[in-house]
Amino acid sequence: MPIDLRQVAAISGQSGLYRVVKPTRTGVIMESLEETPKTMVAQARHRMSLLDEISIYTTDEEGTVALAEVFDLIHEKYGDELPLGEKPSNEEYKEFMTSVLPNFDDERVYVSDMKKLAAWYHIVNKYVGFTESAASESEEEEKNSEDNA
Repeated sequence: MPIDLRQVAAISGQSGLYRVVKPTRTGVIMESLEETPKTMVAQARHRMSLLDEISIYTTDEEGTVALAEVFDLIHEKYGDELPLGEKPSNEEYKEFMTSVLPNFDDERVYVSDMKKLAAWYHIVNKYVGFTESAASESEEEEKNSEDNA
């Protein structure tokens, strides 16, 4: 997988994303992913979601697609610049989502989720990054699966 989201988390009630630094006796030391990183200790009362564990609902047999895969699709299609205006309308978010993941479940994926996806993508792209070697690995895996089919 090109990007490792096992160390990146969203914390309920906090904006932005955080990198897991290290565990403590009372929680986990987290560092914000931003120009001037802030450190905080996330405790049990903080609801934390590792991005690696988040998926987006789809209408196919699988039922979901991992967030890392969706980020990869966005990166392949758009790179650093998402096709969203300064203040995108709900329709723009839906068009963006459809362009990236045509089989997303529009009854269970809300515009608020699409907004988070776009915001998180910008943060991950800027502070975590995508590795080109991993992208070529996934292309190689596809080639191998096609050869085996």
